[in-house]
Amino acid sequence: MKEFFKQVLATVVGIVVVCILLTVLGFVSLAGVIASSSSETRVKDNSIMVLKLGTVVERAVDNPLAALGISDEMEAAGLDDILASIKKAAENDDIKGIYIEGSASTSMAPATAEAIRHELLNFKQSKKFIISYADTYSRLSYYIASVADEMLLNPQGIVEWNGMSGQTMYYKDALDKLGINIQVFKVGTYKSAVEPYILNEMSEANREQIQSYMSDIWQQTLKDVSASRKISADSLNAYADRGLLLADANEYLKLKLVDKLVYAEEVSAEIKKLMKLDDDEKYTKLSLEDMVNVKNAPNKYKEGEIAVYYASGEIGSTLSLSAGSEIIDQKTVCKDLRRLRDDEDVKAVVFRVNSPGGSAYDSEQIWKEIIELKKEKPVVVSMGDYAASGGYYISCAANYIFAEPTTITGSIGIFGIMPEASNLLENKLGVHFQTVKTNAYSDLGDLSRPMNEAEQALMQKHINAGYELFTKRCADGRKMKQDDIKAIAEGRVWTGNQAIKNGLVDELGGLDKAIEKAKKLAEVEDCCINTYPAQPSFFDQILNKVNGSSYAEAKLKETFGEFYTTFTSLRDLQKKDFIQVRLPYDLKMN
Repeated sequence: MKEFFKQVLATVVGIVVVCILLTVLGFVSLAGVIASSSSETRVKDNSIMVLKLGTVVERAVDNPLAALGISDEMEAAGLDDILASIKKAAENDDIKGIYIEGSASTSMAPATAEAIRHELLNFKQSKKFIISYADTYSRLSYYIASVADEMLLNPQGIVEWNGMSGQTMYYKDALDKLGINIQVFKVGTYKSAVEPYILNEMSEANREQIQSYMSDIWQQTLKDVSASRKISADSLNAYADRGLLLADANEYLKLKLVDKLVYAEEVSAEIKKLMKLDDDEKYTKLSLEDMVNVKNAPNKYKEGEIAVYYASGEIGSTLSLSAGSEIIDQKTVCKDLRRLRDDEDVKAVVFRVNSPGGSAYDSEQIWKEIIELKKEKPVVVSMGDYAASGGYYISCAANYIFAEPTTITGSIGIFGIMPEASNLLENKLGVHFQTVKTNAYSDLGDLSRPMNEAEQALMQKHINAGYELFTKRCADGRKMKQDDIKAIAEGRVWTGNQAIKNGLVDELGGLDKAIEKAKKLAEVEDCCINTYPAQPSFFDQILNKVNGSSYAEAKLKETFGEFYTTFTSLRDLQKKDFIQVRLPYDLKMN
C-alpha cells in the first residue's frame, strides 16, 4: 500500500510539473505571436503593396485567436490602416506600385470606398503604378479599382456594374402574429427608423429620401469612374441598364470597362512589365499586415499633438447593445474627451464620427463634453460612412465639420418606442395580470397592457420636447436659425454632397483635410498626430473572443446571416433607451 501511494504521488507531481511546463510554453508561444505580429517589416527593393478589397471597417482590431491559428473568423481590414499604408507605399522608394485584388464580396459603405479611392489617387501623384485584377468586380471594388492604370479581368469574369438598390425589411405582420404591438412616438416626417415595426411597406416620404440620397451616391460614382476610365457618365449609366452582370467578359473589354482579359497566373507577368523586370527577376509582395508594420521615418515634434478621437458605432452603453457590437459608450467617450481637454500637449481634437445614432440621452452627454472641449481647444469633426441622427447630434457643436460626398448625415429627428404584449400574454399564452398602484402613472410602460390616451399624450409631449432640444443644439452649433434647421430636419437623411448645400457641413473631404484644418485652427504646424482611444491589448482581445457572449453572438450571426441586424434590433428593444435618435436598423444598399 505504501508503494501504491508513492506511485500515485509521483504521478500527481508529474502531472503538475507537465501542466506548469505547458503553461510556461503557452506564454512563451503567446509572447512569440505578439512579437511576430508587431515586428517591423523590412521593405526590399522591387516591392509592391497588395490591397485586397474585402470587408473594411473604420478601425480594425486584431483577432488574437487567428494569430494563434485557432479561429476561422473573417478578418476585417481597418480603413485607418489602409489609408496609412497607401501613404507609406507612396513615400517608400523601394515600393514600386500597388496591386489591387478586386472581389465580389467587398463589403464597405460608399464613403469608405470613396476615402480609399481618394488616397489611391493621391498615390498616383508619386508616379508609381496601380494595377488591379479580379474574377468578379463588385460595384464598390470596381469603383475603387477604376483608378488603376491597368484593370485586368478573368476571361470568364464578371463586372457587377448594375447600379444601386436599397432594401428595408418590414415585420409588422410577424409582430401581429406573435401578439406584440410596438407603440411609437416620433417627430419628423422622414424619421423612418420606426417604420418596420408599424408598417408592411415603405412610406412615400421614406421612399423619397432614400431615392434622393441613393441617386446622389450613384451620380458621384458615375462622375468618379468617368474621370478615371475616360467614359462618359451617361454611357456608364446606360451600361448599368444593359444587364452587364451576365455579359460575356469580352463585352466589358469592348466597352472599355476593363483593359485586358488574363488568368490569375498571368498577372505576375503584367506586373513585371510595369516594373520593367525580366521574366526571371522577382518582386516582393507586401500585404496590408506587412505595410502596417512598415515603420514611418522618425520625426521630432515641437508643438504638441493633434488628437484624432474615433467615435464609431451605435451610441449607447455596453449594457444596451449586443455583444460584439461596435459602440460609442458615452461614459467612456466623455471621460476620454475630458482627458484630452486637460492635456496641455493636445492642441486640437479631430472628432472622427462614424455612427448612425442611438440613445438621445447619451448623445446629449457627449454633445455637452464637446462644448466643454471646444472652450479649451479647436474641435474639428470628420464624418465617416455615417454621422446621422445621434451621430449628427454629437457632431453639430464642433468648430468645423468635414464629410465625404457620400457620407450619410442629417436625420435630425427623434422617436420613442414602447412595446406591449397583452395579446401575446393573454390571448396566446393565457397569462393574465392584475395591477395595484398608488398613482396614475405608476405602471407606465407596463408590457402587459397598451398605453391609455393620457399616457400617449405624455409620451408624445416628451418626444416633442426632445425634438425642440435637438434642433436647438443643431441651430446653435451651426449658427443658424432654429426654423431653418427644422426646414431641413424632419428626420430627413442627406448625403455629404447635399448637406454642404443646406449648411449641415462646412466642407467636403476626408480625415486628412480635417487634420489640416485642426492644425490651422490651433495655429500649429510641427506637431504629431495621435489616435484615441487606445486599441485593446492582446490579452484583452483574447478574453473578449473566448467569453460566452461573444461566442453566442458569433453563432447568431452565423445562423441569421443578413437578417442578424433585424433579429438583434427586435431582441434588444427593451434594453435600449426609450428615446432614440438614429437611422433605420436594416437598410441594405447594394
